[in-house]
Amino acid sequence: MITGFLHLHSTLRWVVLALLLITFVKAAIGLSKNSTDFGSQGKLGLFTMIALHIQLVIGLTLFFDGHWSEYTLDGITRFFMMEHTPMMIIAIVLGTLGHSLAKRATDVRAKFKKQTIFFGISLLLVFGMIPWPFMRNFGELFGWI
Repeated sequence: MITGFLHLHSTLRWVVLALLLITFVKAAIGLSKNSTDFGSQGKLGLFTMIALHIQLVIGLTLFFDGHWSEYTLDGITRFFMMEHTPMMIIAIVLGTLGHSLAKRATDVRAKFKKQTIFFGISLLLVFGMIPWPFMRNFGELFGWI
């Protein structure tokens, strides 16, 4: 079961990255063009937030049921325990804030600005904390990623 969750978590990262990137780019374009229509952008932010939260649930399932206590804190385990998990939670909180604050803003420009800032930072954190196969040791341990 854990292997299935790990594959699902690894596959869904592409959906999350794509949604974060699209949301950020469209918000930045809307901000730069002083767009007055935020309707579809608000829905895109909602879908991005939902995808982030699904990843969080799957990731926390892996974290708490992944038998991490059996391993010593070597480089890879430390990455997941001390870096990947907390930074991804921060990225998800920022994505949630980006959607919530944009939804509550009254000015359309402020909506685009909040989405651009919060989803942009969230995108950078997610992109930086994904265990990419080209990173040292990950290709050897997780060859299928």
